[in-house]
Amino acid sequence: MNRHTLANGLRIVHHEDSATQMVAVNVLYDVGARDEAPERTGYAHLLEHLMFEGSIHIPDYDTHVQLAGGENNAWTNNDLTNYYITIPYCNVETAFWLESDRMLGLALTEQSVEVQKGVVIEEFKQRHLNQPYGDVQHLIRPMAYKKHPYQWPTIGICTEHIERATLADVMDFYHRYYTPDNAILSVVGNIRFEEVIRLSEKWFGPIPKGNIKPRNLPQEPAQQRIRRKTVYRNVPSDMIAMAFHMGNRRSQEYHVCDLITDLLSAGQSSRLTQRLIHRDKLFTAIDAYIQGSIDDGLLFIMGRLTEGVTCQQAETAIWEELEILRQEYIPEEELAKVRNRSESERTFNNINYLNRAVNIAQMELIGQDRELADELARYCSVTIDEIRQVARKIFLKKNCSVLHYKKNSLHHPKRFCRLPIKVRLFHI
Repeated sequence: MNRHTLANGLRIVHHEDSATQMVAVNVLYDVGARDEAPERTGYAHLLEHLMFEGSIHIPDYDTHVQLAGGENNAWTNNDLTNYYITIPYCNVETAFWLESDRMLGLALTEQSVEVQKGVVIEEFKQRHLNQPYGDVQHLIRPMAYKKHPYQWPTIGICTEHIERATLADVMDFYHRYYTPDNAILSVVGNIRFEEVIRLSEKWFGPIPKGNIKPRNLPQEPAQQRIRRKTVYRNVPSDMIAMAFHMGNRRSQEYHVCDLITDLLSAGQSSRLTQRLIHRDKLFTAIDAYIQGSIDDGLLFIMGRLTEGVTCQQAETAIWEELEILRQEYIPEEELAKVRNRSESERTFNNINYLNRAVNIAQMELIGQDRELADELARYCSVTIDEIRQVARKIFLKKNCSVLHYKKNSLHHPKRFCRLPIKVRLFHI
């Protein structure tokens, strides 16, 4: 992998791939929902939408992408915002031109902001208010986090925050974070490094450096007791969600936790699937996963219960399985299986030039000059001892937040409100 940094602070990472005639031009901005104020959430996601509304010299972004034979998309999470264009090599300069112009300056109006606010609010309603189990993250995050801004999901706390956003608010957020020294440009495909540098200097080099201030996010204190919540919703079956605090994206504990979730729920032969679905028939579906948070994150276990099974029975069964993982050494062949699965998935994922562009940008963001091969080696080096040590550390009741998500009954009428979540003010 090749690296270069422009005078204005834009970091460039590149990998040449002669097996394709396409190029992926990916721009990652080091800003996400964790950078929002608690009374103004959802701004990072709203701005992602607004970045397609036209820039100073290019009023219609999508038309130019399509005319050049390219495709584009974007996404936001709690840590970052990512934009990409895949385009034929012969038209690659179009991608540099488009991305540099909207980094240089958006051309937003009151009308364009109102239109995208409406789109985001409808997305909020469709995915989180009107969809079964859609508010789970709104409920469990503020249970687990009391200080850190991971306590709200990327979409935001409530639609009112988006409704109150003004053109001035959005532009202030844009100018604060959408600068070259807060971005990473990753380019993968049939293009030489020298050409990437030339095009980057031509189109991004003249953009002024920003004034990025160091993050000063409140640190989440260690949880001292189990936290519980029960809600009733109009859903087809009861559900249980458990969240355990775990290490951050840069730690070895992250890789161990990732493999632990594979041991628990990846595939039909995994522990929770075999024992709690097939053998005991307590669940119709169950999953364990981590979210890849850059700061200290959460390991989730979520499952939908079989009719007639209580949330307490289901929770007890999960704790029993976690206790086995804490007390017993797992067989070497079981760990080898999940390590092989992880290696295979990541190897095949990185064959695709776009996936590689996204992945090397994220590797650059977390630092330490890490390569994709180094990341793979970390997974392959996880030992049986590490699995048990980390399981003993995180699978404690005092480290857990438990949500019992029950379907409505005659005795519990529907209670579905606008997600009132208490947050504490802090300075970013």
